[in-house]
Amino acid sequence: MKKLSLTLVGLLALTASQVASAADYVLDVKGAHAFINFKANHLGYSFLTGRFNKFDGKFSYDAKDVAATKITVNIDATSIDSNHAERDKHLRGGDFLAVEEFPTAKFVSTKVTDKGGDKVEVVGDFTLHGVTNSITIDATKIGEGKDPWGGYRAGFAGTTTIDVSDYDFKAGWVGKIELELLIEGIKQ
Repeated sequence: MKKLSLTLVGLLALTASQVASAADYVLDVKGAHAFINFKANHLGYSFLTGRFNKFDGKFSYDAKDVAATKITVNIDATSIDSNHAERDKHLRGGDFLAVEEFPTAKFVSTKVTDKGGDKVEVVGDFTLHGVTNSITIDATKIGEGKDPWGGYRAGFAGTTTIDVSDYDFKAGWVGKIELELLIEGIKQ
């Protein structure tokens, strides 16, 4: 009986240490160390690039249990910036983002798979233009460690491609858009 009790105590301690080793991070948008960029084909002649200037998010991460990672990112769709005011007005309008009706986009992870060698596959629900679809982000852990201000940070880069026809855009001729996420989080 004594041996069983010690085994149970050991198991509880091990479980507690695994739970305690996961860390919660907030995206460093205040210090401009996180970015959400996009790239779209422009009429088959060139590419249009831009970014979303306003977003926030958080993630929970443990290098020893990558599968337990949880990620949430909220994007202010009104902050789209393609470096051209008139085009941005059009992108915010009814043909594309329709920001008056759908001012935010959101990503919530549902599954994270460690692919080895700092490679991670992140599957989650992406809501854009009022439509939610499952997407896969191929990501790489850039690094983690102490920062010069006494904090601790972790950074990742990831890409995914979405088809605007999956999100009910009126201007379906745009086709596919590549999203690039450069995420640096500050441990809480």
